[in-house]
Amino acid sequence: MRAACLISVLALTWTAGLPAMAQTSEGAAVWPIAADIPKPQPVSVPLAGSATPDVTRYLMASGPSEAALSPDGTQLAYVSNVTGEPQAWIVDIAGGAPRRLTYGLGIDGVMWTPDGKAILYGADKGGDERFGLYSVTPDGMKEVEVLPRSDAFTYPGDFGPDGQTILYATTSGGRGGFDLYSAALDGSGSRLIAPGRLGLYPADTQPHGSLMLMQEARGERGNDLSLIDLNTGKEESLLKPAEPTVYHGVSWSPDGSGFFLATDQGHDHAVLGHYDLAKRELHIIAEPEHEVLNTALSPEGKILVYATDETGFVKLHALDLTTGRALPTPTLPAGTYSFGFADDAPVLSILIKGPTTPGEVWIWKPGTNETRRVVAPDAAGIDLAALTTPEAVRFTARDGVQLSGLLYRPQGAAGPVPVFLRLHGGPTSHARADWKPDMQYLVSRGIAVLDFNYRGSDGDGKAGAALNDRRLRVNEIGDLADAVAWIRAQPGLDGSKVAVGGASYGGYLTNAVLGAYPDLFVAGVSEVGVADWVRNLSEAAPSLQASDRVEYGDVHDPDDRAFFASISPMNNAAKIRTPLLVQVGANDPRNGAGEQDAFVTAIREAGGTVIYRRYEGEGHVMSDLPNIIDFYRAKAAFLLEHFGR
Repeated sequence: MRAACLISVLALTWTAGLPAMAQTSEGAAVWPIAADIPKPQPVSVPLAGSATPDVTRYLMASGPSEAALSPDGTQLAYVSNVTGEPQAWIVDIAGGAPRRLTYGLGIDGVMWTPDGKAILYGADKGGDERFGLYSVTPDGMKEVEVLPRSDAFTYPGDFGPDGQTILYATTSGGRGGFDLYSAALDGSGSRLIAPGRLGLYPADTQPHGSLMLMQEARGERGNDLSLIDLNTGKEESLLKPAEPTVYHGVSWSPDGSGFFLATDQGHDHAVLGHYDLAKRELHIIAEPEHEVLNTALSPEGKILVYATDETGFVKLHALDLTTGRALPTPTLPAGTYSFGFADDAPVLSILIKGPTTPGEVWIWKPGTNETRRVVAPDAAGIDLAALTTPEAVRFTARDGVQLSGLLYRPQGAAGPVPVFLRLHGGPTSHARADWKPDMQYLVSRGIAVLDFNYRGSDGDGKAGAALNDRRLRVNEIGDLADAVAWIRAQPGLDGSKVAVGGASYGGYLTNAVLGAYPDLFVAGVSEVGVADWVRNLSEAAPSLQASDRVEYGDVHDPDDRAFFASISPMNNAAKIRTPLLVQVGANDPRNGAGEQDAFVTAIREAGGTVIYRRYEGEGHVMSDLPNIIDFYRAKAAFLLEHFGR
């Protein structure tokens, strides 16, 4: 449920029939069924080039997950899990071997300090999303604890105007909201700047000024923008229309006079805009056909780079602001792109993840048009070039709503092939042409995958994204049945052998559709999925509560509470007869293990079949490679068994 809020620049309790559970010394529930708690063994990797590949090599293929250029544009810091857990690495963009910088807990996010003397990163404990902040020097010889881990939820923004502090929001004040603090980078302490509220987070600091942009969640898609004076703590609302609206991908002008951004204000999808700070006016400067995702402005303010989402594939655009003309952009591998300029040099880093790459980083110098790959993917013995690039497909739901997805077809398959219907999380997300190793493995075994955009998915405008808001949520389930009907009508696909699965919100839909349509699928895979909406929303972390009220409703309102109870998969647990694989992290602060425990117990007591994988030391997203391999091996074997492959 709900897209993970990463640190990067982040009740009615159903208990009937639940086995008695002890508590650890930290108060976490201990699941008493030992067979449900995986204990991964040392990973054995099949020989490269095997005629019957194992999913392990697909999962071990790796690449950078985040990247940031040093201020002078000569070095690149990035996060990679090539060692088995996320760690910080560094490489000179002119060439040379990458060097590992961190060796402790798995990390999340990398940010260069303004002086280029250190790299800031975050680390939590076992996926609990209670981050501490740390820094490491580029030679890896000195680390500083900037902000210690605690029980509070902490989300960093930008650096302070002095370059010696980091601004962050935290629940440590105990008021139930996020207060704005400043922490000294030398670890000497923090100070309160201003009290905040739920859903309010720091964003980007004004160059050569004392202002910071603040983003306040309006559901999972929209957000308001305000300014806070870092000297006085005074907040001023900038953009807060009546309708929830997108304002993201901000890039300040070098003189601090305004900023470029992506926004859907007055439009159905996000376009390119500029906000004039002196006039307090928003101007639209480009209206591309497809949704604008992000912006990056060169240090001298002459070249604006932005990206559009074209049916799950990202395309780069560049604009010369001195002439108003479009600039040619480099030809890059297909997929999704994250990008940013160095602070003081006209060099752009582009992190690419795509159907045929688990991650790689390119640099582009628009002035000279130099383009070069500086971090290559680790293919782990997989022929990346032979992997499948999906095709975009569209069809119509029973009530006329347009649905879409990315279809991965096995190459050279003889006869109709079974299909895995993959459901993305969010729900305000959509199928993207990025790295999906488990799906590529299924395709290699002769199984098609439809990465499906049910109603309410984003990517096609805010009107479409609102189609599953609040009470409209019940209509999503019919979309899954309509997707199966579409599959049955396609040549080369076997509509009698369709499995369904997804993570987070996709896990919720899996749980729900198996109860609503008990005979439609041959198998289901629910990863950290919602089973009991009332419990889930009542126990939501503070980082989620503000957006939940817009996206779902107020669980404390009797009518909303009754609605949530009515659509909870727990209601139909006894009807689930489709074999089901359920996965959860014991530390998940979003869709907690207790909720999954209750759901699994209810299905089993009604005679259903559930394989339960409850991973200790993991959160909403698994990070430990042996655990990841253990689960996806189980998932692959489970699906192959029920597909009869």
